[in-house]
Amino acid sequence: MLGLSGTGKTTLSADPARKLIGDDEHGWNDNGIANFENGCYAKLINLNKEKEPEIYNAVFHEADYMEHGAMIENCMIYPDGTIDFDDERYTANSRASYPLRFLSNIKESSVSSHPSTIIFLTADANGVLPPVAKLTKEQAMLWFLMGYTSKLAGTETGIVEPVSTFSRFFGAPFMPRNPDDYSSLLGKKMEKHGVNVYLVNTGWSGGAYGTGKRMDINITRAIVSAAISGELEKSEYAEDKLFHVMIPKSCQGVESSILDPVNTWSDKEAFKARAEKLAAEFSKQFDKAYGHNTNLSESLKSQCPGK
Repeated sequence: MLGLSGTGKTTLSADPARKLIGDDEHGWNDNGIANFENGCYAKLINLNKEKEPEIYNAVFHEADYMEHGAMIENCMIYPDGTIDFDDERYTANSRASYPLRFLSNIKESSVSSHPSTIIFLTADANGVLPPVAKLTKEQAMLWFLMGYTSKLAGTETGIVEPVSTFSRFFGAPFMPRNPDDYSSLLGKKMEKHGVNVYLVNTGWSGGAYGTGKRMDINITRAIVSAAISGELEKSEYAEDKLFHVMIPKSCQGVESSILDPVNTWSDKEAFKARAEKLAAEFSKQFDKAYGHNTNLSESLKSQCPGK
């Protein structure tokens, strides 16, 4: 899973049904995947014990204070020791750090073979991206290059309303080489190892931020499971001509009507206007960042939203 802060990487990866290799910082070489760290850094804001039991138990299980090891920061704690997960008066970026071994189902070696499924996570505050879309090789290379999400309140200083942001490869500071080096490498690895890539929107549905609602975590979990199990491969797909992604017509465990985001908006014209606005932001950012890069193929460039 690749995504910027606030898109749900830690929450979605902590699943008792799948062995976790690691929470952050991984490498992919000729032998497979390896984790560089040995712990997790999870958001605590609005933590729900029922919806996120793995994270809750990792942080708040009972143990002697000399042996526990979980750390909490930026969380409202009252004198009696009670923690208010919903209090964001000072910051919404409350966090917990804990070792991987605190989770119930991990792969202790923290290495694995080559992935069969890659998931790009985005939290679209515009509410116009589908909850899940399959990406062709060129589409995956383009969305990897753009690294889109919406910066959310609480993840960065000064952000009080979500704004569109682009960080190439979902981690620009860690990618010092020329952009086409990374995008072409992804394409080559997809072909060599038969990898499917999906774009999963953990952001808003039924309207933009302030009008619509955040995608329910249980819906997203069902989508992730269907992608990993291969169930999504069985669906028929229709291309979104504006954003150049392939939208499934069905997904196990998800109501089909919400898969096309326009269906969740009561004002269809407002949806169209918002979608075109976001597509134009993509096009402007692409021209600014990569317009003069002659090493990017025309087949990749043609997959940029708004083009």
